[in-house]
Amino acid sequence: MPKIKRVGVTFPPDLLKDFDEIIGTMGYENRSKAVQDAVRMFLAERKLLQNETGNQAGLLMVLYNHEARGLESALTHVQHHFAHIICSTMHIHLTETDCLEAIAVKGNAVEVRKLQDQLAAKKGVKLLKVMVLTV
Repeated sequence: MPKIKRVGVTFPPDLLKDFDEIIGTMGYENRSKAVQDAVRMFLAERKLLQNETGNQAGLLMVLYNHEARGLESALTHVQHHFAHIICSTMHIHLTETDCLEAIAVKGNAVEVRKLQDQLAAKKGVKLLKVMVLTV
């Protein structure tokens, strides 16, 4: 059996509070198991999307902190680079600090993946959710 590896993870206080509340109601005995399950779900979703080929159409939803320095400019720059697959965008103000960007895409699966990866990697992006269909 492989050895367990210990890693450290930092959380904003409000995210950790929400996480602890949810895993408590779900009956998790510790954070480690919950984090492992969350990582497994993330990997399963990414592996599924990574294997898609051909043309896709769908929606990328990006939740981000609009007060993060330079983030809005960086997100816009990435979107301009992928204008050939972006059909439309919608910007929604959620709170004083949080915005949701809905980006409709249609194009090659590899390009859609590159777009989502570049958006998700930006500091200040809290969540990127993808819903695509092969067309």
